[in-house]
Amino acid sequence: MAHKDDAQQAVPKTPGMRTDGDGDGRRRPLRERHVEETVEVAVPVRTAYNQWTQFKTFPRFSTVVRGVEQIRPTVTAWTIGYGPLRHRFAVEIVEQDPDAYLAWRGLEQNPSHQGEVEFRPTESGGTAITVRMLLEPQGAARILTRSSGAARLTARLVRGELMHFKHFIEGLGQEGGAWRGTIRNGRVQHDRPEPPRSRVAQWPVG
Repeated sequence: MAHKDDAQQAVPKTPGMRTDGDGDGRRRPLRERHVEETVEVAVPVRTAYNQWTQFKTFPRFSTVVRGVEQIRPTVTAWTIGYGPLRHRFAVEIVEQDPDAYLAWRGLEQNPSHQGEVEFRPTESGGTAITVRMLLEPQGAARILTRSSGAARLTARLVRGELMHFKHFIEGLGQEGGAWRGTIRNGRVQHDRPEPPRSRVAQWPVG
């Protein structure tokens, strides 16, 4: 039975934010984490990044992702599960740098999580993809998350999903789409500022 969480639910301020000299809010890599896994894929960084940002294709290679729905430019709703069990939750992209970095946070209160993925070129011309996750459950679930067994299980799952992505993109050889936008503090950054709206009253017609 599916469990749906409100994508608009209020969440606490995301930790780890800093403000650079240009005023942009940029997030530091996670210092505290429960999971960190890396896999190398035999495609260029641009190809790996472009395919990763096609979130709706995750069910094509993932063993746990059943569906991804775009709610807003920076918010997606993910449905995961095994067999008949389903869990739906919203995720917000808080920072995104093309070909380099993507950070997100869960918009559910219990449990909550945040994570990041980095893309780095390798000497062989491929890409090293690193995923880090920090789980922040509430109540009794916090104790379970801190246990080494839970951390190992989550790491094993993330590692498996990275390997599935590796086989998927290497089998394709090229990305199936791309989104090249930049996100700062949960907002899409535009290359050019939008022109101001005209305040001149419309002339009467007729």
